[in-house]
Amino acid sequence: MLEMRNVAKMVGGEYHIHPTRLAFDRGSLNVLLGPTLSGKTSLMRLMAGLDRPTSGSVVFDGTDVTGVAVQKRNVAMVYQQFINYPTLTVYENIASPMRIAGKDAATIDREVRKAAELLRLVPYLDRTPLNLSGGQQQRTALARALVKNAGLVLMDEPLANLDYKLREELREELPRIFAQSGAIFVYATTEPSEALLLGGNTATLSEGRVTQFGPTIDVYRRPADLVTAKTFADPPLNFIDVVKTGVSFQYQGTDSLAVPTHLSDVPDGPVTIAFHPHHLGLAAQTANSARLKAQTQISEITGSESFVHMNYNGVRWVMLAPGIHDIDPDTEIEIFLDTRHLMAFGTDGRAIAAAA
Repeated sequence: MLEMRNVAKMVGGEYHIHPTRLAFDRGSLNVLLGPTLSGKTSLMRLMAGLDRPTSGSVVFDGTDVTGVAVQKRNVAMVYQQFINYPTLTVYENIASPMRIAGKDAATIDREVRKAAELLRLVPYLDRTPLNLSGGQQQRTALARALVKNAGLVLMDEPLANLDYKLREELREELPRIFAQSGAIFVYATTEPSEALLLGGNTATLSEGRVTQFGPTIDVYRRPADLVTAKTFADPPLNFIDVVKTGVSFQYQGTDSLAVPTHLSDVPDGPVTIAFHPHHLGLAAQTANSARLKAQTQISEITGSESFVHMNYNGVRWVMLAPGIHDIDPDTEIEIFLDTRHLMAFGTDGRAIAAAA
């Protein structure tokens, strides 16, 4: 188990990582999710021993390793910017940690070829990194980390430089690889969809703070606060400030929305309600869909889906709709909100009730 016991990092009198408590079990996949500069890389450097915390301790399998250098820890790391030995072949790059560990030639060859096949590198084993594409170089770095058999594997946006098809294939393969290894995997990403696909556990980060940690699907469905809900939303979360009065949410004293059953216990008063873009539609999907009107701003067509940006009573929303919807700007359209998935947050930003 890897434990971060009230770990904090200050630079120039300012927190880069606020006091953090986390625990990762052996054989677990743990995602660090947050935007750029949220603290993901800083936290991973503390886990690895590349940086020493200002306060708190890092404990691995019951041993305090806070002051232990990274070279003396059983850690493997993969960065978005690939790092390989430029004069070694792909084969030797992958084999290097096993050679250092004194593995026999047969084991090295078996593990190198196994990793190379998984990461589509077999045709390139005799090439040097300078004769590879960026994606091939990143795959080489990833393969080297996988064969190291480390107790802790840290991956800082490792798939960002790969082409779309390979990235999707590896996202599907990685959870299986992680589960079989018995190591602790920590995977940093800015993409909520990647966290959902990988599964495992997710820690959401914002401005150097871990806002929530738990099973990925639970954090997504039941965010503890509005900051976490926004972090775990791509396209951006839709939200609006309303006042709950009995069985309705009132907006600026005019429009109202019936309070869904799962939010019936929310106290009367100011509330922020939020929902994901795919819970808006151009047609009612259930009896719980509320009919609203909004003014379109722009439509973005991705092929199989369309992002329709709109203005609802002065608030910007985005709808993710299946199919092609090329709607002219400033067009009034009828939209339907599936209220079963509404989330409610108090004036302090804390969740009052989770979506159904």
